[in-house]
Amino acid sequence: MELEERVAELERRLAALEGGGRDVPRLGDGDFWALDGLKAQLVGTEAGGVLFTGAVRLPTQEQYEWQYGTLTGDLLDADWTQAAESFAALGHPVRLRLLREILGGRRTAAELAELEDLGTTGQIYHHLRQLAAVGWLHTAGRGRYEVPAGRVVPLLVVLSAA
Repeated sequence: MELEERVAELERRLAALEGGGRDVPRLGDGDFWALDGLKAQLVGTEAGGVLFTGAVRLPTQEQYEWQYGTLTGDLLDADWTQAAESFAALGHPVRLRLLREILGGRRTAAELAELEDLGTTGQIYHHLRQLAAVGWLHTAGRGRYEVPAGRVVPLLVVLSAA
C-alpha cells in the first residue's frame, strides 16, 4: 500500500509540473459546477461575487470542509488595509514553513525546533507569535499550535492563488 501511495504522489507532482501548476482547477473537462452554482445564486446581482470552498484531508487525517462567498461590491467597498497584517504574516518563508509543518502534524515548538533552517528557538517563537496574533495559528494547550479549523481552507486558497 505504501508503494501505491508513493506512486500516486509522484504522479500528482508530475502532473502539476507538466501543467505548470496554474491551470484552472477542474474535476472534468469543461466542468465548472462550482462557478455555475455561484452564478445561479447571483441572479439579479450586477457586480457578481466570489466563492471559495474546499474539502481537505491533512496528512494527520484531520478533515476540514469550508466555504465562503461574498458579493463583489462588498469586497470592493471593504477596507483592504485591514488585511495587511494577515498578509504580512504570510510573507515570510519561515512562517509559511511553520504553517506547513503544523498542518503536517508537528505541533509543538520543540518539534519545530528540530527542523533545519527555521532559526533558533527564540526566532521560532517569534514567528509563531506573529502567526497567532493575526489568527493563522492558535495555541491548543501544552505548547501545541494549530491552524484554526476556519483558516485551513483559506490558507490553502491563498497559497493556490499565489
